[in-house]
Amino acid sequence: MVQGIPTPGELEPIERASRDELQALQLERLQWSLQHAYENVPHYRKAFIEAGVHPADLKTLADLAKFPFTEKKTLRDNYPFGLFAVPREQVVRVHASSGTTGRPTVVGYTKRDIDTWADVVARSIRAAGGRPGDMVHVAYGYGLFTGGLGAHYGAERLGCTVVPMSGGQTEKQVQLICDFQPSIIMVTPSYMLNIVEEFKRQGIDPAQSSLKIGIFGAEPWTDAMRRTIEGEAGIDAVDIYGLSEVMGPGVASECIESKDGPVIWEDHFYPEIIDPDSGEVLPDGEEGELVFTSLTKEALPVIRYRTRDLTRLLAPTSRSMRRMARITGRSDDMLIIRGVNVFPSQIEELILNMPALAPQYQLLVARDGHLDTLEVFGELRESGQPAATVAALSRELQQCIKTHVGVTTKVSLTPPMGIERTLTGKARRVVDKRPK
Repeated sequence: MVQGIPTPGELEPIERASRDELQALQLERLQWSLQHAYENVPHYRKAFIEAGVHPADLKTLADLAKFPFTEKKTLRDNYPFGLFAVPREQVVRVHASSGTTGRPTVVGYTKRDIDTWADVVARSIRAAGGRPGDMVHVAYGYGLFTGGLGAHYGAERLGCTVVPMSGGQTEKQVQLICDFQPSIIMVTPSYMLNIVEEFKRQGIDPAQSSLKIGIFGAEPWTDAMRRTIEGEAGIDAVDIYGLSEVMGPGVASECIESKDGPVIWEDHFYPEIIDPDSGEVLPDGEEGELVFTSLTKEALPVIRYRTRDLTRLLAPTSRSMRRMARITGRSDDMLIIRGVNVFPSQIEELILNMPALAPQYQLLVARDGHLDTLEVFGELRESGQPAATVAALSRELQQCIKTHVGVTTKVSLTPPMGIERTLTGKARRVVDKRPK
């Protein structure tokens, strides 16, 4: 099923560079980025001084550990443009987070930043098997969310034909895929499942569509969900990673020939893994929180930005740059249920291992007296099943969660399409009704 494996001649020289060559470039760019932030962003100048460090103190890559972290709160505290390192007039575009709590995080881009972003997304699409002339159906949301425009500019930079569909209008998504015959789709994995369901509702086998490659990001997903999507849609599913504070989609992306974790484009984004509690830098291979420092961003340099994503740095395989393991959760959205640490991805894995259940779920967190409770809503693949069968499936999932996650839950299984669907963007996997 693997499509579009590149030849060595198709790769950029940096994708084949030696480790020494790459690290020399990183050190040069890191020294520039620290100096750029120190000279042009009051927050960074103050933070560096308080930490007792100066950009000139960076003599080796390991010296980065001396510098202070940046957090999402930093961006909110400097809302809207306080972290810009260039005059606002030189910023050609702004994006912002959805701002679900408090102020949104605002990011800016110079023209060169937009070019860099397009380059790394184009590199990501090529790594996923895309080539000039391919038609790319973009079903990420457009607007302040970085997904749609990030994918769009990268696909155009590669020389692809872009269908800027955005999210929602699922029936029309299927119609245009059938009519236009794109070979690549870029979308969240949860919304891809919605599209697959709509194919089936219309009596069309999704595996017979023109789609050959799916580039999925913007939310965590498991290898089990990859297998589900690939099996039902008949495509190669690859993972693209990014976040608006660092750039947007295209910070890292999987290679189709290996599908062994997103390759971090280390010539533009320097990664670290830290202990979430102590902040200590951990060696490659150990799990911790992913931290990024931008190496080439002009408008909004970020120094040691704490992503809160929990993962590991892995050795290079298909490219000369390191990979990141699949994200196991987040250091700030981990659920603690009666003393047990619970990640939604753990429960997703168990659901996807039960063939009778659809790959849709929602977790309801509430409080009964002084104790937190967790209810898991799953969805049956087939309607009209006997009550005894449904009860047995509920007990099976409940027992699996107790055994593998270590928490007692209530499990409720709904008929097909019983779980809330999102029209655009990310699935709402957790509903937290606990008193704030």
